[in-house]
Amino acid sequence: MIQLHNLSKTFIKDGNRIEVLTELNFNIEQGQSLAILGVSGAGKSTLIHILGALDHPTSGTVLFDDVNVFEWNEKKLADFRNRKIGFVFQFHNLLPEFSCLENTMMPAMIQGLPLREATERAELILNEVGLSNRLTHKPGELSGGEQQRVAVARALINEPEIILADEPTGNLDTETGKKIEDLLVRFNQTKKITLIVVTHNKSLADRMSQSIGLKDGKIYSRD
Repeated sequence: MIQLHNLSKTFIKDGNRIEVLTELNFNIEQGQSLAILGVSGAGKSTLIHILGALDHPTSGTVLFDDVNVFEWNEKKLADFRNRKIGFVFQFHNLLPEFSCLENTMMPAMIQGLPLREATERAELILNEVGLSNRLTHKPGELSGGEQQRVAVARALINEPEIILADEPTGNLDTETGKKIEDLLVRFNQTKKITLIVVTHNKSLADRMSQSIGLKDGKIYSRD
């Protein structure tokens, strides 16, 4: 499904080249779950941003179903992200002025779904993540775990093929983090959504079907 060939990413800072990722090669199959491990600064978030088409590689290729999406213009690339990829970040990035329902609906509205259909989808997925009684609450009225469940619901509303999660339990206590883990694993297993997680959480990483480690922008292990 996703193939990386000699993927590299370089940043220029103060006239110096910083090699963040160096010639990465690996494949991710449809329905697989993958943990990306490594210390801070290893290149994990940069890698997941490229996998989510939020950033471009400096060299090498990333193929989605044998297509190099980075050859597309930004409009087509944005539509690809909206339809195919759901994002869950460490900081949930909910809009404080909107309710749970409205935050969850947003990707569907961007896709162009009619209001009624977007609302029905949002209500259904919020029920699946256990928030059917919180539809009208705004983020400030929710616990951290509830906010992250809204973020998971928002990631799922367009029925994506891939979920990318960057430290999804990083700001949560152990018990709440376990509930988010369970949600992500359940949707991976029941809906066959490809799940790619950047995490320091060994418990979450151990539940993935595969893991890779990054160190100094290179893969140092995989199982």
